[in-house]
Amino acid sequence: MSRTVLVLAPHPDDAEIFAGGTIAKMIAEGARALIVIASSGNKGSFEHDAETLAAIRREEAIRAAAVLGAEPPIFLEHPDLEVDLLPPGVLREQFVRLIRQYKPDIVIAEDPLYIAEVHPDHRAVARAASDAVNFCHLPLFHPEHKDEGLEPHFVVEKYFYTPDPASANKIVDITDTIEKKIAAMLEHKSQVQFLVEEVLRQARLAGLDPRAMLGPMVEDPAAAMAWALRMEAAQIGGRAGFAYGEAFRYVRFHPIVETLLAGQA
Repeated sequence: MSRTVLVLAPHPDDAEIFAGGTIAKMIAEGARALIVIASSGNKGSFEHDAETLAAIRREEAIRAAAVLGAEPPIFLEHPDLEVDLLPPGVLREQFVRLIRQYKPDIVIAEDPLYIAEVHPDHRAVARAASDAVNFCHLPLFHPEHKDEGLEPHFVVEKYFYTPDPASANKIVDITDTIEKKIAAMLEHKSQVQFLVEEVLRQARLAGLDPRAMLGPMVEDPAAAMAWALRMEAAQIGGRAGFAYGEAFRYVRFHPIVETLLAGQA
């Protein structure tokens, strides 16, 4: 039976950067994938105004999802760098509603336990996603949803992506989908240019010569991004003996249930 994957992402490019290979792999195995984007991403640029950037990033996200094989994204359109300023519970309720609407077998989101996360949008989305995915099966949690025909739903598999090796208990082999991950990320042209430029500016402030280190990639943001994604995926995959990988804190059932299941193995 086909599975449904729901990805809860802070910005238009986060699904591709952190879990693009895994999403593409699940789709290749027959899953239906939907990417929810909390923020319009309208502040990540050195050249565009906010309104123009939001429109650009929306179109880029649609193209990137198509490359992965996912359905068109669901846009919540909250302002970039202001998701943490939403009234308490707003984002959590939106996520609970979407989980009950689409009834995913798998939810992918950032790990709320990653304490080194500096971006307020990422912290807010990670926490709201964790709350939603862990309690959306309770009928008295947002009972108003039942009036709309949305029933409680238990999500069995939770993939919390994390850069912390100590927290990751599952590395997904994305060797067969690394190129699709990169192709999808490169559809986010405005963000690729912005992210590479930000790193280059900081490198110059640190007294480094980017050209001496990166050569022609200094003038080719797409090549620089592809190189960075391959390098990171190779480092992660190498921990599990894969050519390329993505790391997650993987959670299924309550620890007691997992203990009982392990005893039957």
